[in-house]
Parts: sequence; C-alpha cells; structure tokens
Amino acid sequence: MSSIRPWRDIERRKSRQIMVGSVPVGGDAPITVQTMTNTPTSDAKATIDQIRRCEEAGADLIRVSCPDVESTAAFREIVKAAQVPLIADIHFHYKRALEAADAGAACLRINPGNIGSSERVAEVVRAAKANGCAIRIGVNAGSLEKDLLEKYGEPCPEALVESALDHIKLLQDHDFHEYKVAVKASDVFLAVAAYQGLADAVDCPLHLGITEAGGLIGGTVKSAIGIGNLLWAGIGDTLRVSLSAEPEEEVRVGFEILKALGLRTRGVRVVSCPSCARQGFDVIRTVEALEARLQHIKTPLSLSVLGCVVNGPGEARETDIGVTGGGNGKHMVYLSGVTDHHVQSEDMLDHIVALVEAKAAEIDAAEAATQAVAAE
Repeated sequence: MSSIRPWRDIERRKSRQIMVGSVPVGGDAPITVQTMTNTPTSDAKATIDQIRRCEEAGADLIRVSCPDVESTAAFREIVKAAQVPLIADIHFHYKRALEAADAGAACLRINPGNIGSSERVAEVVRAAKANGCAIRIGVNAGSLEKDLLEKYGEPCPEALVESALDHIKLLQDHDFHEYKVAVKASDVFLAVAAYQGLADAVDCPLHLGITEAGGLIGGTVKSAIGIGNLLWAGIGDTLRVSLSAEPEEEVRVGFEILKALGLRTRGVRVVSCPSCARQGFDVIRTVEALEARLQHIKTPLSLSVLGCVVNGPGEARETDIGVTGGGNGKHMVYLSGVTDHHVQSEDMLDHIVALVEAKAAEIDAAEAATQAVAAE
C-alpha cells in the first residue's frame, strides 16, 4: 500500500508564531492543548496538585484564574511549581494583570477593551513587555459588548469578529503584537463561522474552543464537531476543550481530537470494536481497563482490540499491537501486524499492558539512538 495518502493532508493556515513562555504557538509549531484549573487559586496547594494531574495528562499550557489579590499572591508560588507555562485569566481589573505578569505569568488572558482607559491598556502592555508575557484576547458570544449587541441585534459571527478586531487594535495601537485570539460560542455553527471569518482577517495564532460545551460526553461531541471541523480546514494553533469535567479530561479529549486528525500523536491510540454476540471476550470492559492502565504511556503507538476474527486481523495489520478474540478463551496476539502467539483470557490484560510497555520502551530507545547519531 502506498504511504502517500493525499486525502489525509491538512494544510494549516499560515499564522505568525508567538511564544507563551517556552512554548511556541502558531507558525509551524505543533497545535498545543490547554486546560484551566477550577480550584480556588488562593489555595496554592490544591491548584498545584490539579496542575500536576493536567501535566501528567499532557497539557502544554494551563490557565489559572486570578480574580483577586489573594489569587495573584498565590500565583507566584504556583508558577514556580508548574512544569508548563501558565496563563493568568484576567477579566476586568487591570491591576490583577499587572500583578500576574510580575508573578511570572507566561500569558495574560485579557480583553483590552474591558479594563478601562487607554492608560490602563498601556500599563498592561508595559507589564507584558517587561515580563515577556503574551496576551490572549478571548471574545465570547455570552459577553459581547453592548454596542455590538445593539448593532447586530444578537451574537453573530460578524459581531464576534468585530469585537476581536477592536481588541486587537487596542494592543496594536500600543505596539504590542504577541497575542493570540479566540472567538468562542457554545453554538457550534456560530463558533465555527466566527473562527472562519477571523482566520481570513488576521495573521495571529488562533485559540480554538466551543465554550460551555457541556458535560464529558455531550461536551466532547460538540467540541469534536466544532474544533475538529476547524482543524480539518487548517484553522487553529492551540485549543481548549471546555467541559464540565475534571481539567485532565479536557486535555485527554483535546489530544484525542488531534490524534484522530493525525495532527499530533501522544500515547496509545486504541482501535476497538463496539462488540457483539460474536465477541470472544468482554471487549467493552477490556478496553476500559486498558485505557485506564495505559495512561502513563506517552510514546505514540497503536493498539487494536477486537472481539472476533471478522475485522480483527485486518485492523491488527495496521497497528503496532493487536488482539483478536478466539474460541475457548484463547485469543490471537499480533505484533507489527503479524500473528505472533496466543493468550488466555485470564492473562490477557496484564499481557497486553506488558507488550505495550515493551513496545514503547523499544520506540523510545530507537528514537534516542537516532538523536544521538544526529548529534555526533
């Protein structure tokens, strides 16, 4: 089979690149995955513990709300403990932005038009420049400016784009260009149309999201449709999946969206069947257990878990490791697409986990050897 598959190609929109701390966003940089803490920021320990879980899940950037002085005071300690750049979420009080920038924020999430006079915007820009902070403009259909609602009658793509351009101009008037922009809505159609319009109007990186998407299942579906639609069209440089769920779940869903589109690979990609009466083992419970036990694997590799021989061998040919259900509790294991050996039902979970761990170690060792040769 040819390895050239033009029907899989996604041509990314050309955007200029900015730095959020040590992480590049835009240009040809990988699309980054973000989330946001929901612990009281003033409780530094609880917030750091949650950040650690999000880091383990793979978060590239993490946003932390700073609504009051107590939060920005704790933020300094939180920044020192974090292993990824932190974004300080600021809404209306410009002094919180100044404090967060001084405390080590890599980025400020702030809408310049919401914080008052041009002098206040200038102060925030000076603090951002002095501390090497980027700025994320976050337009939201639920909090559009009154004049735009009066002009358009309701939140619409044109209103979101105009709001974003107004905020951008405030930064550009102060010679600040290290910004990225989001135009979020909970309505998928509205959000996608707004991002499409903004992508044509600006060259800055775009932060994707379907805001207030819902719970884990509903929100995942809405986000996959909206964010996936935009990514497929080449739009988007960083993303947050907004779920009423633990922040680390947002990270996992974000990576699954990117993995499904071939835009990033991280961890184990599981191919599994929905199961039926032909299954030789309990596919649903097996996949649940494997997904839980393989979360520690960061190395990109693929695993197929199918209950019978109808599609099992074909899927196994395309994955690093595969298992297909057989009769009498005896199942076929495939390595690199080739039939290799059998495993009994009672041993299958531990055996597959061990095979995945060994394969990940093998891939990591080969990559390290390649890098060592390249460095010589």
